[in-house]
Amino acid sequence: MKLLVTRRMTQAAEHALSARFETEILDRKDGLSVDEAARALADYDAILPTLGDRFAAEAFQGRPRCRLLANFGAGYNHIDVAAAAAAGIAVTNTPDAVTEATADIALTLILMTARRAGEGERLLRRGAWTGWEPTQLLGRHVTGCTVGIIGMGRIGKAIARRCHFGFGMDVIFHNRSVVSSLDFPARQVTDLDELLTQSDFAVVAVPGGAGTRHMIGAEALERLGPRSYLINIARGDVVEEAALVEALAQGRIAGAGLDVYEFEPRVSPALCAMENVTLLPHLGTAAEEVRTAMAMRAMNNLVAFAEGQALPDRVN
Repeated sequence: MKLLVTRRMTQAAEHALSARFETEILDRKDGLSVDEAARALADYDAILPTLGDRFAAEAFQGRPRCRLLANFGAGYNHIDVAAAAAAGIAVTNTPDAVTEATADIALTLILMTARRAGEGERLLRRGAWTGWEPTQLLGRHVTGCTVGIIGMGRIGKAIARRCHFGFGMDVIFHNRSVVSSLDFPARQVTDLDELLTQSDFAVVAVPGGAGTRHMIGAEALERLGPRSYLINIARGDVVEEAALVEALAQGRIAGAGLDVYEFEPRVSPALCAMENVTLLPHLGTAAEEVRTAMAMRAMNNLVAFAEGQALPDRVN
């Protein structure tokens, strides 16, 4: 089976994939364009795509040889799964492998933003710190605050669990369907506005795609209020970036912690200039063992496909 891997992987992952399949691994920093994706679909039996590859509907209009897109990552909004299905191409993802690492980054952003850690480090590095003062860089105490989780899937639950058991936070959440059987106390609210109004920290953990694009816009940020923080570890376009910049600039929310961006990898210069924003370069799963686990999860789907078995993580 001829396999294309669209980015470099960890050494362990590349070795495993190359040992099992006739594998070509691209050494590039940017994702495939629509035209490049279309050519790849015509030339390979299976593809392991990564975030940034543009498998839009137009890419599937030819006569593709490919029959499986084994996506590297839980999110797959860079793939038009309906167009793939219409072309007879299955799509899989890697759901469980990303959960704990992404939840860790959410807590990193909560703590860094609330305690002004990025601002403090910048102060120190530029040689402007003059010593300890009782009122210097006063931030927000996280313990005992209310965290609102927007999207109570695997990652949302992992974030909530850390918030409750680690920091004694009250957990509320908003989800499309009813969530039960949690192993920690949490209250589901039916209305997003209610969650935002009650949250000290609102954490976005919903899937990307047309259904959630700009879910957090000017009105939602107004509901969040001037003492509360927005954290986004989901997909960048879930938050309307221009509205977020305006809300931060006008003090309508206290701050934000972001690992993803609407126009990634381009980040708004206005966000970069703000001290009350923590910005990370999409580090959600950036640990070697996690990235290897993601590749191996994708490989499980590739092996199942090659052996004619049911795909463990099929999404279409």
